[in-house]
Amino acid sequence: MTTSIVRDSSIVLTRELRPTVRDPFTVIFSLVQPLILLALFGPLLKDVPGAGDSGNVWNWFIPGVLAMIAIFGTSMTGSNLMDEIHSGSHERMLVTPLSRSSLLIGRALKEMVPLAAQAVIILLVGLPLGFDINLGGAAIGILILGVFGVGLGALSYTLALAVREQDWVFWTVQQTLMFPMLILSGTMLPLDDAPGWMKVLVNINPLHYVVEAERALFVGDFDTKTVLSGVVAALIVAVGGIAAGVRAISAASRS
Repeated sequence: MTTSIVRDSSIVLTRELRPTVRDPFTVIFSLVQPLILLALFGPLLKDVPGAGDSGNVWNWFIPGVLAMIAIFGTSMTGSNLMDEIHSGSHERMLVTPLSRSSLLIGRALKEMVPLAAQAVIILLVGLPLGFDINLGGAAIGILILGVFGVGLGALSYTLALAVREQDWVFWTVQQTLMFPMLILSGTMLPLDDAPGWMKVLVNINPLHYVVEAERALFVGDFDTKTVLSGVVAALIVAVGGIAAGVRAISAASRS
């Protein structure tokens, strides 16, 4: 059973990656906004308390930009599934011998590849800006981001299956959830002086723990508590997202 799921998931993964391989410029084009943030927003943080405390604002800001790429890139992927639902190709996939779980797992795993490529590009751009990078920590950090992205992508597919042809519902929910998650993660601005009620929301936001782990890892700080919290948060989102997605796609195949 496990072997079958792995084989089927690899087939779906290959299918999902083909458009990206044929047109890799879509990955590069999606970096326009993050690059603008690096150029125009990053320099403004140099005198912001909490952002430049380490002496290098880029060590604080660039991991946050990577997290932003992860949440917006992967949370929008459900729209691709909605296009397949509209065209009927999703229903054709449901009648193939592929396991229902693999249809979701393969799609979710696909999110790791463009996310890793985008992360590498941003890191390379950050080097001449003065970003200090620890290669070992960066590799672990990108892996954690990938795991988090898999879970978020799976949740996006779950939402697409739930709303099906109601595109406006998908985008309303996606935007309503993602922007607060981004703000409450401390990605763009420090949250040290946030009001008490906001800090409560910060503490239940999994992206906050992932971002803090990224900031530690990319500069070679392997602080056990910070990194472990990020790993646990990413795994919770990944496991929860895949579980919800598998259940949704199984229900869709019966309807």
